[in-house]
Amino acid sequence: MTKFKLPSCPVSRAAVILGSRWSSEIIREFVLHGTRRFQDLQDTLKGIAPNTLSNRLKLFEDHGVLERRYYEKHPPRAEYVLTEKGKKLEPVLRAMQVWGSEAK
Repeated sequence: MTKFKLPSCPVSRAAVILGSRWSSEIIREFVLHGTRRFQDLQDTLKGIAPNTLSNRLKLFEDHGVLERRYYEKHPPRAEYVLTEKGKKLEPVLRAMQVWGSEAK
């Protein structure tokens, strides 16, 4: 889903971006650890399929939540970092953590 096909409802738009399996866990990794490489995420998020991780990172890039930075060192590599828009998700994740802790 591209950013041009998002629903008009703000809650639905947020759900499209954050509501998919693994999405909140991926964003949590950036909030906790900052810049991450694909392999860092793969190692930390046990059980995520590489294609799922790749799709989620692409979705976050398309919607301005993450930025991919390329480095020309040998071997060439890419790192992902939260954008200013992505950093605004931290209080949302913290609220989800509190709510989830109380929902036992």
